[in-house]
Amino acid sequence: MKKYPLISTALLAASLVACQANPVSGRQQLVLVSEEQTQASSAEAYTETLSEAQKKGKLSTDAALNSRVKRITDRLIVQAGNMYAPSREWKWSVAVIDEPTLNAWCMPGGKMAIYTGIVHKLKLTDDEIAQIMGHEIAHALLGHGRERMSRAIAMQGGMQIGSVLAGRDLSGLAPVADLALTLPHSRASESEADRYGIELAARAGFDPRAAVRLWEKMEAASGDGPPQFLSTHPASGNRIQALGALVPQMMPIYEKAR
Repeated sequence: MKKYPLISTALLAASLVACQANPVSGRQQLVLVSEEQTQASSAEAYTETLSEAQKKGKLSTDAALNSRVKRITDRLIVQAGNMYAPSREWKWSVAVIDEPTLNAWCMPGGKMAIYTGIVHKLKLTDDEIAQIMGHEIAHALLGHGRERMSRAIAMQGGMQIGSVLAGRDLSGLAPVADLALTLPHSRASESEADRYGIELAARAGFDPRAAVRLWEKMEAASGDGPPQFLSTHPASGNRIQALGALVPQMMPIYEKAR
């Protein structure tokens, strides 16, 4: 049980020397890796992911769906640039992956994907797709990927310190410690992405009320357990309530953008 104080001490020490205010949210974030490094590693991972999907025949050839997703994300990308000007220089890309998974993501630097399963199983409208992709784009704008990488680096440093002080290798306990240290913060990041994602979609002219409908569908689809997309997300009921409270604030933005 001594591993947690050791890791936490390393994380605290790192945070004291490497905290920055996020330019979008203003929240202080742990930053141990540069934006350039983060985007480079994400671009490499994205290329590998799409290459693997291509080999397996999992990149969607549905021209209508690909066009639909690109049309929606193009509108969101424009507003992302207004929310965070440096993102105008990102090399944005979106892929549709033909798998039944209820999932979507946006890597640092604007590399995105949405899975056919979430579109077809939930019978998503354009407004609902915009809420999903707006949320994922918000993660990138808010630097959550960079923050997560920094936490992992700090935690690994804690493991090394712990191994020395304990006189034994504690690296096998890393997955447990990672879950204990990062899961609550990940949920906080999800809530933050909800807040800015619904605004991003509203700015792009997508109905904010669709966010509530989307998560009602997600809740209904979760069945006996949450899908991968929901693994670190806030409980559906709490999320629906929080998004519902944001709708009145977002409606004027949406009406102006229509």
